[in-house]
Order: sequence, then C-alpha cells, then structure tokens
Amino acid sequence: MRSIKSAALIVNAQSRKGRKLFRKAKAAAADLPFDVTAYEVRRPSLLEATVKRALSKNPDMVILGGGDGTISGLVDLLVGEKVALGVLPLGTANSFARTLGIPLDLQGALDVIGGGHFRRIDLGMIDGDYFANCAAIGISPMIAETVPHGLKAVLGRVGYLTWAVWKFFRFKPFTLIVEQDGKETRLKVVEVRISNGAFHGGTELVDEAEPDSGEIVVQAVTGHVKRRLVWNWFTSFFRLDARKETVESFSGREIKVRTEPPLAISIDGEVLAKTPVMARVAAGIIEVAAPN
Repeated sequence: MRSIKSAALIVNAQSRKGRKLFRKAKAAAADLPFDVTAYEVRRPSLLEATVKRALSKNPDMVILGGGDGTISGLVDLLVGEKVALGVLPLGTANSFARTLGIPLDLQGALDVIGGGHFRRIDLGMIDGDYFANCAAIGISPMIAETVPHGLKAVLGRVGYLTWAVWKFFRFKPFTLIVEQDGKETRLKVVEVRISNGAFHGGTELVDEAEPDSGEIVVQAVTGHVKRRLVWNWFTSFFRLDARKETVESFSGREIKVRTEPPLAISIDGEVLAKTPVMARVAAGIIEVAAPN
C-alpha cells in the first residue's frame, strides 16, 4: 500500500472553475492527512514548469486541478516518476474523473485523494504522446480549435454544446482506415474516438473502454450522414440499446488510424495531432487516487 507523506497541489487557474476554487481547494487540502504545497498557475504556458518544480521536491503525490486537457497535457511528466496522481475535476466535461468515479465536487474529490485508495491504470498514447482519457477525430477537434474560451468559462457545458451545434453545420463525414494485425478496414464515419475511458464530453459513449484493461479502443460512429452522430449522442446520453447499432469498435494494444482526408485530432479537448497516427496503450503505467 502506497504511503503518502507529502503532495503538490497544482491548479490551472484559467480552467473554468480554477481561479474561483483555488483558495477553497488550498484551505480544504490543509485537512488532508499529509503535507500539501499549493501552486496557483494563471498562465497555462507555465504549467509544465510548475509541475517540474514541484517534482524536484520529491512529493509522494501530485494533485492536478483543472479540466481534462490540463490533466492529459501534464500526465506525461508523471510517467516514470515515483508519484501518485490525484485529480481535482475543475473543468467543463471532467470525463477522466467520471471514468474513474471521482466525485465532481471539490470536497468529494479531496475525500478520495485523502482516502488512501489507489488504482493502477493505463494511459493511452497517440504516437509518442500520452493521454489520460479520450482522443477524437471529427467534429470535436473543430470545436476545440474554435470555441471561445469566454463561452466555456461563462456557460460551461451549455456553452460548449451551443458552439457544437453551430459547428455541426460545417462538418462533413469522412473515411476511416483502421490497420490492426495486418488487416485493413475502411469505414465511412462521422466521428472516431480513441479511448482509454468510457466518457467523452462528459457523456458515457465508449462502453468497452476501461482505464485498466490493457487495451486501447477505437470506436467509429458509422454512417454517411451527420444525423447519425446526433442519434449516437442521443441514444448514448439516455443509455438506449440503439446506441450500439451506430458504432463499430476495434480494441488492442496498438492500432494504426488513418483518415481520408487527413484530419486533426483533439486529445482530451486539446488539438495536438493529425492523422495518420498509431494509437497505443501504456498498460498500468501510473497510479491514481480513486474511490475504493
């Protein structure tokens, strides 16, 4: 059992709830059963340097406060370090926290962090870049590249969904080519999810994906018309059996993904890659505080 004697709390204060909740999180963290050094980061460009500075003091845990993009963008720095990860879900969708069953309220998440239970999980990989939860091809990168930060900050998921509807009318279906074990599959699709966890955009979409399965899942929402994507989101949101009729999934330790035409990939909400890519799983590579 891992023993925690010290932790670094690093909060992305530009995330939707970050600045408002930093002081509250810092005060509440004082009640944790170990010493916590808190860092408020108001410029995202300084997040990596802050994590490296915190790691130089050899904490037993690094607690990241922010959205999925913050966690995914920083988790690379924790790989190979002798630290556990703690998660404060302060973003818009908080899909990674939802996948792990971490409460979305501040006190609930801190209770999990202080509870002493840890789960060894996989990370996904796009080429050489680690990610925590889900990468996407299709409308998600279009939204991530263009959504005004102020819209997300003020309206949260409602603002995000409003912008998604606007971008939907400019979006076109595309061709997906999956290469696995020497076999090539071509599909006409409206969205592709490369998943280490079940949640995407705050909704449970990829039933087969588990963060400790040792496999990455590529899920394609199939079809030639955009309304297939709307139907998939609707049936998934309400957990209808019909959701399974709209997708085709591939799973394994590594899967090559191409598209025609080449398209951008959003990784936990941040546009960081472009097809073609190799999707992989890094099995059991990190420990995270999670509900028992």
